[in-house]
Amino acid sequence: MKNNNRLFKGGVLTALAALSVPASAVEKPIILDTVNIIGDATAAKDIPASAQVISTEQIRDQSYSDINRILRRAPGVNIREEDGFGLFPNISFRGVDTTRSAKITVMEDGVLTAPASYSAPAAYFNPAGGRMSGVEVLKGSSQIKYGPHITGGVLNYLSTAIPDSGKAYLKTIYGSYNEVRTQGYVGDTVDTAQGRFGYLVEGFYRGSDGFKSIDTTPDFQNADQTGFQQVEPMVRLSWEPNTDIYQKLEVKYGYSSMDADETYLGLSEADFRNDPYRRYSASRFDNIDSQRNGGFARYFISPTDNLDIVTTAYYNEFDRNWSKLNDIRNVPNASGVGTQNMDLANALAGTNGGNGLACLKGDLACQLRVRDNNRSYYAGGVETAANYRFDVGSTQHELNGGFRYHEDQETRFQHDTTHRQAANGTITSTTVGAPGSQDDRSGLTNAYAFFLKDRIELGKWGFTPGMRYEHLNQVYKNNLSPNTNGRSSLDMYAGGASLDYRFNEDFMMFGSAHRGFSPPSPQNAVIDKLKEESSNAYELGGRYSHGAFSAEMTGFYTQFENLLVVNNIGGAGTGQSENFGAVDSRGVEMAMNFDAGKAFDWSFSNPYFLSFTYTDTEQLNNATSTDAESIFSYGKKGNKVPYIPEYALSFGSGLHFNKWGVDVSGNYVGETFTSANNTGVQVNGAGTPDARFGKTDDYVIADVSAYYKVAKGIKILGGVQNLADEQYLVSRQPYGPRPGMPIFAYGGFELDFDI
Repeated sequence: MKNNNRLFKGGVLTALAALSVPASAVEKPIILDTVNIIGDATAAKDIPASAQVISTEQIRDQSYSDINRILRRAPGVNIREEDGFGLFPNISFRGVDTTRSAKITVMEDGVLTAPASYSAPAAYFNPAGGRMSGVEVLKGSSQIKYGPHITGGVLNYLSTAIPDSGKAYLKTIYGSYNEVRTQGYVGDTVDTAQGRFGYLVEGFYRGSDGFKSIDTTPDFQNADQTGFQQVEPMVRLSWEPNTDIYQKLEVKYGYSSMDADETYLGLSEADFRNDPYRRYSASRFDNIDSQRNGGFARYFISPTDNLDIVTTAYYNEFDRNWSKLNDIRNVPNASGVGTQNMDLANALAGTNGGNGLACLKGDLACQLRVRDNNRSYYAGGVETAANYRFDVGSTQHELNGGFRYHEDQETRFQHDTTHRQAANGTITSTTVGAPGSQDDRSGLTNAYAFFLKDRIELGKWGFTPGMRYEHLNQVYKNNLSPNTNGRSSLDMYAGGASLDYRFNEDFMMFGSAHRGFSPPSPQNAVIDKLKEESSNAYELGGRYSHGAFSAEMTGFYTQFENLLVVNNIGGAGTGQSENFGAVDSRGVEMAMNFDAGKAFDWSFSNPYFLSFTYTDTEQLNNATSTDAESIFSYGKKGNKVPYIPEYALSFGSGLHFNKWGVDVSGNYVGETFTSANNTGVQVNGAGTPDARFGKTDDYVIADVSAYYKVAKGIKILGGVQNLADEQYLVSRQPYGPRPGMPIFAYGGFELDFDI
């Protein structure tokens, strides 16, 4: 049996491939970090699909914690910023809906990490990018192994692994807006008579006063109350017993807490252009408080040289309450007769003679209705995957199959609080609704998933067919409307194959076709009677790697057959969804890396990188939705998909000497339409002024960082992000124009020691 096939040395399950060698057979004991979806950059070059790995060094060099900035290095990734810090990312791969990253599969260490990936996948929780040791992005037919959202791609966060030998690390920076960020960990793996024991204890903290300023009123003077605090400790333990059969048990537990004075409310167009970092006094009550805890137990075993099995049991709980301005009420009519209740986006666009905007600014008597979006989630399950390697004649096979049982639930128990505002912005009285009086419902999903893939190699050819099947049982319960309660079941199928040819050790080409799916929520399935979103996707690409240069170029074409559209982006919509219908997404992705220092044998490193994405999206039918909460409302056949830029480009370079180094990167993003009706003005399809409609800005931002090595393991570092202090509009959702982060400067130190 040959176990040296190119894919088997570093493919989709790099860590599992290592298991094929018993610990007793090598001089240095095997350290198995985790199950990656790709592996390292070396492994990525052998995958017959578009695959990118962002390494620890690439994250640390620019001291990033914002996942939006980290992902700029990966082509084919579309990002809609929201808060400027990356707390609430909106990530899309190859043209899928960006909203709350709900249409991609998000994992941490190979485990689903969204609060409820099936019942409510919107990413109101996102692990801190600055805590990660790497990020993996996988697209194309290889994602069939994962789920439940495989119409776009897979994003896998890699947390800090248990080190092979004693390691202590500490990094602290202080920056603009009183931002403090600290990451520290200590870990080791030791040999004992009972086997090898490993441990890692890590802490992460990030806090900031925020870069926005709230208008003050006679009874509110905390203008700088726009920041956040984020805490994420983690513990990992492992044991590799001294047995003839390789085995390993790993346990991980993590906790996350965030308190952020963030708002859904944007600005009017005129106020944004005058001061994009302003917030109206009506948003002063807005705050999100969240806690998450959970982890996994993972058992690896390699009964034979050709068989590896990994079983993972996982469980997470997530609670959050985002109290935020929902709408304004009893706003005097411009005619001077009577009052009306107003949607925030209409008020920002100047309807009702500007009286709604005056209310938001604290210049008019009205009522501010704040909604406590109190929600709790849990997710848990168990999955087993196995790799079996064998030969049939001249062909070499790696058969990979698995099963997962997953259960998750979202529970909403919400109420409204009404503040009565005087003409000078002072709050004169407050009425608090009964808990659960606004919303009291839950959605539960039980999912059974199966996948099977076979990697077949014959000479320079490779062929990888695969299929995935999921059966869902969903329950929807609404205590305020019991007549809507119900159950639903759904069977989803996906499948595809890739074909690749390796011309030599440096150059390969690949092509694939696969059918993907993304399930509806329990409410969408039970009430709206929606089936899964489905797509047919094709890609053709090539990858070259030799010495100091590597490049990958991929063309893709995705046909979304029934795009599911959610009508509650701002939190005040109907909550119902529609099957928008057909959308085509096509484009080109390109990534290149080159180190001139390595190529020309210089005494220093001089790396360059480039990431380019061209995406052309087209709606193939009209939308039926007229709810402005949906970015697809009033969509027209032939229009572009909102928030997907046609061009995006990231590039950078660095100089790294023995004692010091500097890195510079730039990022260009083209303008986008913010709604499917592709209007350039703040007017929806019904002719009503609405601040959610219009365009974003195109922009170029540059980041620079530098470090100096004081001694071995000790660095002093600093940098500036958004070096030119570019002011740019990144989103009109949830309610009106929102800015990217202004100039941010920081300094700090990094300690990295062997112990």
